[in-house]
Amino acid sequence: MSLPSAQRSDEAGRTDEPALVAGMELVGTFEGSGYREPPHLVCRPDGQMVRLPPLLYQVVRALDGRSREHPAREPVMARVSAELSRETGRQFTTEHVAFLIDKKLAPLGLTTHSDGSPPPPTPRNDPFLAFRFRLAVVPEHVTWFLSGLFAWLFRPVLVAGALAVFVAGEAWLWTTQNTGAALQSVLSTPADALLVVLLAIASCAFHELGHGAACRYGGARPGAMGCGIYLVWPAFYTDITNSYRLGRAGRLRADLGGVYFNALSVLGLLALYAATGSPLLLVAILSVHLEMIQQLLPTLRFDGYYIVADLIGIPDLFKYIAPILKRTVLRRPPDDRLRALKRWPQIVVAGWVVFLIPALLLPLGLLIVNLPQLLRADWQKITLLTQTATTTGNPVLGTLSACLQSLLLILPIAGLTLALAPAVRSLARFVGRAVRR
Repeated sequence: MSLPSAQRSDEAGRTDEPALVAGMELVGTFEGSGYREPPHLVCRPDGQMVRLPPLLYQVVRALDGRSREHPAREPVMARVSAELSRETGRQFTTEHVAFLIDKKLAPLGLTTHSDGSPPPPTPRNDPFLAFRFRLAVVPEHVTWFLSGLFAWLFRPVLVAGALAVFVAGEAWLWTTQNTGAALQSVLSTPADALLVVLLAIASCAFHELGHGAACRYGGARPGAMGCGIYLVWPAFYTDITNSYRLGRAGRLRADLGGVYFNALSVLGLLALYAATGSPLLLVAILSVHLEMIQQLLPTLRFDGYYIVADLIGIPDLFKYIAPILKRTVLRRPPDDRLRALKRWPQIVVAGWVVFLIPALLLPLGLLIVNLPQLLRADWQKITLLTQTATTTGNPVLGTLSACLQSLLLILPIAGLTLALAPAVRSLARFVGRAVRR
């Protein structure tokens, strides 16, 4: 339970004392960590996790009032310094504690200053290629309820049975069914194409519910569910930050929960397809497969990325790209960030970086080289869609289908523009500075 934002002692002069920022929550040791010294986690009021070394975490825990051995009316600074001295076997004074609070914890937005004054504004750290423009749609208490309805699906016996049936269904699907003919038939019918899109959206929502259900099954509380824009594509999300309370197995379950629920979606669609033979359902199954493949890619911040991160116990892999490249390409000695990692996580991160660079740069380079041709082809396709939108049997559905397909053609170009804009601005500023000199 957090202390008030400010409190006072009963000493003469009623001196202000430090306290935790309201809404801050202690999480505990980061289990399954890839660091040589496992960090401790604290959740800020904005939902962002902060990693702390043991000493700073002990200060935060003491401020949280978890130690009850000191009298309740004892000044906070004296109680914290006494607890630190007892826990570490070293002598800490109130001046030492004030230094740690003012120089380390308050700038992180975790505590007030040692005199009780509020901490400086702490902007939320948005990691590289992070999900932005979020809009929470389903509040936390509703996510908790919905997750509870499906958490039982993560019982080991049910998971094993579902995966066995999924493998059998995959074998039947790809060896006996003509997916190409079904795809051609559905895409030529605007109403069927729209229904496939709606089924794909429903599968994406069920995917996110899988993350929440896995989080609840492991004993952590999932947060809100919502939608937003990732790079340029519309996307759903579920806040499972609390999964950091779990061990490595629990975090991996939460990471894989979405793809597992995609597999359950495939089983449901396969059952309907076997009963009806509708090609629309077959194309919907293909769309779910594409989602599963995309989510398992470890390049961008999809599920595959978090699987690798939780497997080795390193929360943010992207911040190690520069240190890895400096060490492997420039042959410089490892910096403090790399030395803080255990040996085998360093090897995995280095392999991930070696895979990531060409995986990102090659498609980007091909897209840039072929951009003029792609623009012409997209313009011709959009023009054709516009001309034929009202010539179908249902003009309304035809227009909606044409708009949707046009949007899908525009989004990759818009995404490339947004991705390159910061680099172009930086280059322009560099050239401007060089010219002024």
